Amino acid sequence: MEPWQDPTVWFIPGFLALIFIELYLSHRMHMHVHNPIDSISSIGMGLGSLAIGVFVKAAAFFIFTWLNQFAIFTELREINVMSMADNLKYWWAWLLLLFLDDFSFYWHHRLSHHIRILWAAHVNHHSSVNYNLAVALRQSWTEILYKYVFWLWLPLIGFPPLMVMIMMSFSLIYQFWVHTKTIKTLGFLEWFMNTPSHHRVHHASNVRYLDRNHAGIFIIWDRLLGTFAKEEESEPVVYGLTTNIHTYNLFKIASHEYFSIAKDLKRAPDFITKLKYLFMPPGWSHDGTTKTSDELRKDQNLA
Repeated sequence: MEPWQDPTVWFIPGFLALIFIELYLSHRMHMHVHNPIDSISSIGMGLGSLAIGVFVKAAAFFIFTWLNQFAIFTELREINVMSMADNLKYWWAWLLLLFLDDFSFYWHHRLSHHIRILWAAHVNHHSSVNYNLAVALRQSWTEILYKYVFWLWLPLIGFPPLMVMIMMSFSLIYQFWVHTKTIKTLGFLEWFMNTPSHHRVHHASNVRYLDRNHAGIFIIWDRLLGTFAKEEESEPVVYGLTTNIHTYNLFKIASHEYFSIAKDLKRAPDFITKLKYLFMPPGWSHDGTTKTSDELRKDQNLA
């Protein structure tokens, strides 16, 4: 997949324009939204992820292409994504892929919160104590190394690799705008779409809200699978991590949880416990010194 074929690259000017609009609106609404140094760190993380992604996407595209030769539905495989006529003819395939891609994202995102070694890659996206459109660009430098595993089944079904990659990019573009405090709620859309209100919950460090609302585009997966939480006026969102890292250093932002895992592996009494520190949910500990989100909720009678 050539860089010019990636819709996220096309939309970079749009990302920047929306950040400036958010700055203007937050000023008019007397809201403190951006910390300049923190926002620069977020943009720096995004640029790093973009650079790494060029190589990883190339490898993923190669694997998708290889898998696609074993497609179950060969008619899908024949779609020429660069042909407007084919795209109009197979509009239903794009619609189907929209939901299948979003379902893939849901499980990628949910497991990235529930398996600690994956959380170590994803955590940097949650490490800002601010919430704004720049935070949407605070992308991981290592998450991209494993995320495509959750989409391998789509080229096996028959969807052309370029079609899958384009839909993944559209999903990322959609998710950009939900990282804002300037939009409160969106009426009936709150029932089935991921919205700023729902995603604010996802970025919360409040125990009530931890590991909720993993949606990409549609909140329906969270509602159906028991991971939905509504933003409550009675409990304003507190952004960041349960233990914040207090740094703007890009390399520390990208790697801090790996170092925390290394410390826990060192103090683990046996091999099985070491494995648990890698694959159990974040917060799990063999001696109870730290707790998972579910354990914290149980302690507060929020389970």
